[in-house]
Amino acid sequence: MRYGIVALALLAACNRPEPEQFRMPEMAPPASNASVKQGEIPSGPFALGRKPTGAELAAWNINVNPQGTNLPRGRGTAREGKAVYAAKCASCHGQDGEGTPPLYPKLVDPEPKDFRIFDSDFKVAHTVGNYWPYATTLYDYIRRTMPLTSPGSLEPDETYAVVAYLLNANGIIADGEVIDAKSLPKVKMPAAGHFVPDNREGGPGFR
Repeated sequence: MRYGIVALALLAACNRPEPEQFRMPEMAPPASNASVKQGEIPSGPFALGRKPTGAELAAWNINVNPQGTNLPRGRGTAREGKAVYAAKCASCHGQDGEGTPPLYPKLVDPEPKDFRIFDSDFKVAHTVGNYWPYATTLYDYIRRTMPLTSPGSLEPDETYAVVAYLLNANGIIADGEVIDAKSLPKVKMPAAGHFVPDNREGGPGFR
């Protein structure tokens, strides 16, 4: 009986109107940014941020897809890339792209040629030569994330040169081959045929 009285008291307390001093004020829903002009601060209870300008969007819209969209002007060769790599990449990834475990991965090794080994041996290193599917996205990744201490600091020519060096070191392109916005999308990576589009609804390959 005593427990029943306690339960009734708790139920009554839960249903009691909230005191005025603790009640949250009514807030209007946030205003849609659809009508906000460029550079204008949106109205509403939060009023956070502003719609970016066209120039700001362009500065961030630099991703390069497998087809090579957004590749900039510039060029580079493996010979030029070797010097850039030695100065800005070797301290982490090793003088010859051998990596420095456990933090910095191996970049140069075209073996194994049989892609199926990755299903059974998880210790095999995934490198540019044996696993990377598109040469264009190699440019994208290096430009946006490398060097680790100052990502995005490489000039287009430097990035093309480093890409050329890594492709050459992995036996994918010949010495002296010039890599630029026209030639890079034509480079066939050894692992390209082993990847399939993500066809799940909402995935990048969904139609």
